[in-house]
Amino acid sequence: MATAPAQGYKTAGGNAAFHNFINDFADVEDPLERKRLALEKIDNADFSWYHIRAIMVAGVGFMTDSYDIFAINMAVPMIAHVFWNGKIPSSTETLIKVSTSVGTVLGQVGFGWLADVVGRKAIYGVELIIMIAATILQCTAGHSEAINFAAILTFYRIIMGIGIGGDYPLSSIITSEFATTKWRGAIMGAVFANQGWGQLLGGIVAIICIAGYKHDLDVASSALCDQKCMKACDQMWRIVIGFGAVPGLIALYFRLTIPESPRYTFDVSNEIGKAAADTGKFVSGELGNADKGDVEYLAQHETRDERLNYVPPKASWKDFWAHFGQWRYGKILLGTAGSWFMLDVAFYGLGLNSANILKTIGFASSQNVYHSLYNQAAGNLILVCAGTIPGYWLSVLTIDTLGRKFVQFWGFAILTMLFCVIGFAYHKLTEGGLLALYILCQLFQNFGPNTTTFIIPGECFPTRYRSTAHGLSAASGKIGAIIAQTCIGTLQNHGCKEKGLPNGCYLNHVMEIFALFMLLGMGTTLCVPETKRKTLEEISEELHGEVDITKQVHRSIPSDDEEKMAESV
Repeated sequence: MATAPAQGYKTAGGNAAFHNFINDFADVEDPLERKRLALEKIDNADFSWYHIRAIMVAGVGFMTDSYDIFAINMAVPMIAHVFWNGKIPSSTETLIKVSTSVGTVLGQVGFGWLADVVGRKAIYGVELIIMIAATILQCTAGHSEAINFAAILTFYRIIMGIGIGGDYPLSSIITSEFATTKWRGAIMGAVFANQGWGQLLGGIVAIICIAGYKHDLDVASSALCDQKCMKACDQMWRIVIGFGAVPGLIALYFRLTIPESPRYTFDVSNEIGKAAADTGKFVSGELGNADKGDVEYLAQHETRDERLNYVPPKASWKDFWAHFGQWRYGKILLGTAGSWFMLDVAFYGLGLNSANILKTIGFASSQNVYHSLYNQAAGNLILVCAGTIPGYWLSVLTIDTLGRKFVQFWGFAILTMLFCVIGFAYHKLTEGGLLALYILCQLFQNFGPNTTTFIIPGECFPTRYRSTAHGLSAASGKIGAIIAQTCIGTLQNHGCKEKGLPNGCYLNHVMEIFALFMLLGMGTTLCVPETKRKTLEEISEELHGEVDITKQVHRSIPSDDEEKMAESV
């Protein structure tokens, strides 16, 4: 294979701290050969610091997402004491909680499409800016004769949801495209597992606030929440919501300075030389895109696209629907979107109503304002520590050995059984038994479909549509969340008042409905492919008929013996 002269252009820096990846292939003349070498290095790299850095940068965003989504669960009881004398109308509570999911749908579809059109780097960080700004604005919301508090809070939470939605496809595909093949599932799962830390942080912030304001909150009854009590609640919910901007601010600089994904540059923008340089910059530990000199040197030779007679189709909505309109490709999108929809009906139906569910089973019931708020926050912490966080990390530890499809299918199967037990045996179970089963549901949602529905769409689609398809799959899940909140979740109080029963009297039937959706999730999982231990190019070739140019380049490169024979002839 012909190479550039020994004095070929090389980037500055040695290998003392980080491996200077660009120097490994900067002297290779053929850009497509450089592509093969670059992707080979990414796919076969040992797990190291730059993977940890990617997990931290993407993961902090998911911690912020989760904090912002679930902090409202603990903030609403506080808000209720300020504006509704402790009893918030159910329709208003549903509106506030579901508003984020509405915005998230818009963000997932919009940012997912933009990432395939303008590139990952161009918009990564914008979604975090939107989240931070909307979070801060929520803390300034108040009521007056001219402004309805619930309306303005709902508006800000929709805007925040757009930012949160954008984080789903962007963080997933960027992590996927930079991850080593052997541990790609674990790396993506570790990013997503930061949602558990976000929920934990939300519970800790809430319980610290409640403990700090104990003197003002410790009144005999929620109906007696006086001016001091209301002021304390008003300050607490603003602290709890506003703290969500802090982790986002920490991650913002790193997101704005990442290099472009090399696979996007190779496969979509076709700047092959630039991608090779960007890859070296990222893996060597440097931030930002390659210098102009890197690109000029690496782009000075013609590519082999014409010789290999393959040009990837240009990304467009027309081509997108033409591609996925074929059943063999469309069933994959149906599987990822359908599975996420089924999962989120139960996941958000439980998660955003955990405070009410804790009250229903007697764990957080109290007439005293302080004890009621404290028990709800403590109950959420117990659920997160006992079920949510272990579930996430069990997925991280096993996803690359058991496989994505295995974990998802059996996660749905176990959840089906758990929800059936809760629903059909609800009145025969003790409060402790109900709490234990609820924790198990949290465990197997995360050690199961909640993690895999995030990972699989980031792997099983071709580069030019990876972000769009992931965004559509994630948006399908959030539509399920909206249905859970507006339709199924509100059924837990169905007929309770007419029958003289306490709120939550219909909760057993809600659990039975969740069991049905988990059963349907097993069916949609059958349309999902197994992607473990395969490169993204192998997956695209196998599932979508894409041509893996790197293999073609490798086959077309003459050996040293062949070169010598050609020279002698």
